[in-house]
Amino acid sequence: MNNGDHKEYTIVVNAREKVVAAKTLSFAEVIALAFDPPPSGPNIMFTITYRRGEGNKPQGSLVEGEAVTLKEGMIFNVTATDKS
Repeated sequence: MNNGDHKEYTIVVNAREKVVAAKTLSFAEVIALAFDPPPSGPNIMFTITYRRGEGNKPQGSLVEGEAVTLKEGMIFNVTATDKS
């Protein structure tokens, strides 16, 4: 396999290594990797931050409806909070 055809990325989600076969992950997909099963309820809010990201935005946060381009070794922190 040629390095330009890198199909799997080893990322870290909440201190656990995950291997994903996608170039981008959505907000919902990152939550699914972080929690099995994800907490649910009318007052649950998720916060996703990342670092070691791709290109001109190596760190930041992800909000519902967004997706992020993956980079090998990228680190995600996902927290679930109850806004009540």
